[in-house]
Amino acid sequence: MTPPEALVASPSAGTLIWRSSFLRAACAALFISGIAVSATTPQMTLFLVDDLGASVPVAGLYYLVNLAAPLAGYWLGSLSDRQPDRLRLFRVCALVGGLGWLAMGLATAVWMPFAIGALALSIAGGSMGLLFAAVRDELSRTGSPSAARVISAVRMAFTAGWIIGPVVGSWFGAVYGLRPLLLATAVLTVGQVLPLGLQRVPRYVSPALTVPIGQDPAATADRPGPALPAAGSRVPLFLFVGCCVLVMHGDTIKFAYLPLYMANQLEISDTLRGAVIAIQPLAELALMPLFARLADRITPIRVVALGAAFGVAANIAYATSEHVLGLFVGQLLMSCLWAAIAGLGVTVAQQLHPSGVGLASSVFMSSIMLGGGLGGAVGGLGTALLGVPHVFYVSAVLGALGTAGLVLMARRYQGAGA
Repeated sequence: MTPPEALVASPSAGTLIWRSSFLRAACAALFISGIAVSATTPQMTLFLVDDLGASVPVAGLYYLVNLAAPLAGYWLGSLSDRQPDRLRLFRVCALVGGLGWLAMGLATAVWMPFAIGALALSIAGGSMGLLFAAVRDELSRTGSPSAARVISAVRMAFTAGWIIGPVVGSWFGAVYGLRPLLLATAVLTVGQVLPLGLQRVPRYVSPALTVPIGQDPAATADRPGPALPAAGSRVPLFLFVGCCVLVMHGDTIKFAYLPLYMANQLEISDTLRGAVIAIQPLAELALMPLFARLADRITPIRVVALGAAFGVAANIAYATSEHVLGLFVGQLLMSCLWAAIAGLGVTVAQQLHPSGVGLASSVFMSSIMLGGGLGGAVGGLGTALLGVPHVFYVSAVLGALGTAGLVLMARRYQGAGA
């Protein structure tokens, strides 16, 4: 646990980002990436149905291509851990992603978006982890005492893009069409490398073989306390990612079925439905710096476990709500989950596998897409068996299992509390 006097003395995350040209560029790149992804993702089923003539069930299966993302993330992360500079690989992946979206916009058959998504876009999705690994390299090299807060603040740029993207995407698609929207996404995907220019960030190799969970390697090398397993072990990382998939999968179900529940069963107006959906990312953005501060005191993995518990409560609120007020409560609870896991999850992953932060970062970021694939499968089966809103009970149960796993991991790797 970071001493209180260190918290007072250390510069704010915003100050550290402002002082570093690379960190400023990383924020800009993630903001552009957030707009690109969020502008297009909600429109994909509409594109498949309206432009390519797919049936609604077939279009719903598109999100299963996310299951390829962890494989791409594992390969990219492992490759980056052998490179002197991760940003070169990040630029290549952005180019591959741009070509993928270009091919998507030119697709003429239903099978083509599935193949493009599984191959090119899974590589583009895994590339974000490379950028976070480069951020960790920079922070470790400079010995930053506020690594968790800085990484969380950098991640906020992506969240900000997600707030703007759906609005821009809906407007652009309605005015110019969905194919031009996909082509614009291709431009943005490649454009995320522009803020980085020709900057290089040398890969940092920690001298420590083990590191206490929740602490920065450079800041804790000489401090006693419970340590992680051998630095080369990937078991803790995969256990953590598995727990995160269980607690994150419900977001896909929420986006797919909560609007239908509000419109068809609760008969809520369009404006109020939009307010319910919009409140989560706004609250998430506000909570992320607070959760990052809390992580300095009780360690990031414990904050993630706490956020997961809020996510379970959110799914229960969705399942039991018969009025819009309950849905607002559910959304606020869900924002706690995402403020914790989006802001701090990559930090925990990096500290669980400190000898391969590229692998850890890419695998964790890919797990978000894997959670989306699991959510699509659970949502389809759950709504068929239980209907809406009772399908959210399934998410609550799976989320509770993931939360229990995170609590056990927080107790096992409690070096940050030393």
